[in-house]
Amino acid sequence: MSTGTIAQSSAVRVRSGEAIGAALLLVLALLSAVAPFATDLYLPAFPQMAVDLAADATGIQLTLTGFLVGVAAGQLVFGPLSDRFGRRGPLLVGAVALVVSSAVAVLAPTLPVLIAARVVQGLAGAAGMVLGRAIIADLAEGAAAARAFSLMMIVGGVAPVVAPLVGGFLSEPLGWRGVLGVVLGISVLMLIAVVLVVRETHPRAARARSGTRQAAGLRSRAFLGHALAFAFAFSVMMAYISASPFLYQTMMGLDEVQYGLLFGLNALALMATSALSAKLVDRVPARRLLAWGLGGSLAGSAAFLVVAVTGAPLWLLAASVFVAVASLGFVLGNATALAQAAAPGAAGSASAVIGALQFGLAAVVSPLVSIGGEATAVPCGIVMLVSALIAVAAWAFADGKKRTS
Repeated sequence: MSTGTIAQSSAVRVRSGEAIGAALLLVLALLSAVAPFATDLYLPAFPQMAVDLAADATGIQLTLTGFLVGVAAGQLVFGPLSDRFGRRGPLLVGAVALVVSSAVAVLAPTLPVLIAARVVQGLAGAAGMVLGRAIIADLAEGAAAARAFSLMMIVGGVAPVVAPLVGGFLSEPLGWRGVLGVVLGISVLMLIAVVLVVRETHPRAARARSGTRQAAGLRSRAFLGHALAFAFAFSVMMAYISASPFLYQTMMGLDEVQYGLLFGLNALALMATSALSAKLVDRVPARRLLAWGLGGSLAGSAAFLVVAVTGAPLWLLAASVFVAVASLGFVLGNATALAQAAAPGAAGSASAVIGALQFGLAAVVSPLVSIGGEATAVPCGIVMLVSALIAVAAWAFADGKKRTS
C-alpha cells in the first residue's frame, strides 16, 4: 500500500515548479523509518538478550533508553549543522556512522559495549530523521509540503507500530543478534539510497540567510504550538506501543499471533488515514485535518481510560486504541508541515527541535505506562489522555493570535 500510494502521489509540487519524485519520497520515508525500526524491532528479544548477556531487565532496558537519548541529542546536532553546511554532507556522515555502530551492536560481546553502540546508533540514525524533514521543507511548501509529509508518515509513522510485530516473528528464528543484523541491513540500504538519490537542497546562498531568520521562526507561536502538538500526539502512540504486550497478552489473554494481528490492524489504519490525509490536503486546509486527527485521538484516549477505570469489556480497550492510533494519520504529517512552514530558512533546526521533542517525550512516556504493574491499563490511559489533551492545547495555542485578532 505505502509504495504504491507514494508512487501514485509523486506529483508533489516544489518551490521551483518541478515535482518531488517517487524515488526521493521513498528514500526520505526510509530515512524517517530507520530509527523507529531500530527502536522497536528488537523489543520481543529482550528476554533472550538478558539471558545471553547475563543482565537483568533494567540493564537491557538501558539499550533502549540509550538509543532514545541518542536520537534526541543527535537531531539537535545534525539539524543546525545542516542549516550551516548543507543537507547532504551531514546526512552521509550520519549514514556511515549508523552502519558502523549497527555492526558493533550486532557483534557486542558485553552489555556495556551494546549500550554504547546503541547510543551512537541513535545519534547517527537521527541524521536521517531530521534531515529527511528538512529536505521536504527545502523543496515544498503549503499543501504540497503537507502531502509530502503525510506520504512520508505512511512509512515513518507506521514503523513504530509494525516493528514490534516484525520483531516478534524474527526474534525466535534469528535471535537478538540476527534481529539487530536486520537493522544493520536497513542501515546499509539507507546509506546506498542516500548516495544514489539524495541531492543537496540547501545551497550556499540559503545557508547564509538561515541565521537571521532562524531565531524568530523557532520562537513563533505557530512553530512551538505545532511542534508540541506533533510530539505529544506521537506520545499517545508511544504509550500504546510500550503498554501493548501486557495490554493484549497479559490482560486480554491473546497469544502472539493474535497480538500481531491487532498490531497489524492498527498499522493498516494509520497507513490508510495518512494516505487519506495526503489526498484531502488540496481541498481541506492542513490545520483542519490536524484538528480532526487530534479530536479523534483525544476521543480514543478518553474512551481507553474510561474502559480501564470502569472495568468495561476489555475488547473496548482494543477498539479505543484503534481510534486513537488511526486518528494520528491526520496529525503527524500535517503538524510537521505547519511547524516547518513557521520557520522558513531554518528547516534543519526546526526539524531538530521537532525530533528532539518527539523522542525526548517518548523516552519519558515509555516507562510511565507500567507504573501500576501488568494488572491495570489505567496508567497507560492516563498517559494517553494527558498527552492528547496537551496536543490539543498546543494546537489551539499555535493559532491563538490569528483567532483573537
